[in-house]
Amino acid sequence: MDTIILKELFSVTLILFSVIDILGSIPFIIDLKKKFKKVDALKITLVSGLLLYAFFFIGESILHLFGVDVQSFAVAGGLIMFFLGLEMVLNIEIFKHDPQLAYNSPIVPLAFPLIAGAGSMTTLISLNAEYHKINIILGVFLNLVIVYLVLRASDFIDKKIGVSGSIILRKFFGTILLAMAIKLIKNNLMA
Repeated sequence: MDTIILKELFSVTLILFSVIDILGSIPFIIDLKKKFKKVDALKITLVSGLLLYAFFFIGESILHLFGVDVQSFAVAGGLIMFFLGLEMVLNIEIFKHDPQLAYNSPIVPLAFPLIAGAGSMTTLISLNAEYHKINIILGVFLNLVIVYLVLRASDFIDKKIGVSGSIILRKFFGTILLAMAIKLIKNNLMA
């Protein structure tokens, strides 16, 4: 039977927080708010949670059903992260918003692949091998609370850092996102 162990819960929460890197995504969130005019924090958090929990419980089976291994999935997610990082660093638009579409929320790319992407999904599989399920479930929940709070506060953060700060953060975290993408791709190509 799974038991809540505070040390495990803290470790899982911290690992997922580092992988999701919602604070590092603030410039990207601000940029998406400018493109889409509205970022529905609750909807994005719920979709991210649904994706994370679904993948935690049935993800590996779904990948195997399609003949895809976890490493290939991680490389694909890494490529998406790479292109997002390029957008941020080079100030180009790769993922275009189509005004003809019925949605007005940037669920893609925020919920997937940024929050519930290949990195966090493969991390969940790895955590499942080391930690009790209940601690992982609670760790995901705590991270979703943080994601929600950051999404809600992104306008406030934008006002505090201003245009120059936003540009600097965008370039800096775009470079970090590129590095994370390259690391994810490299580690899974060599696995």
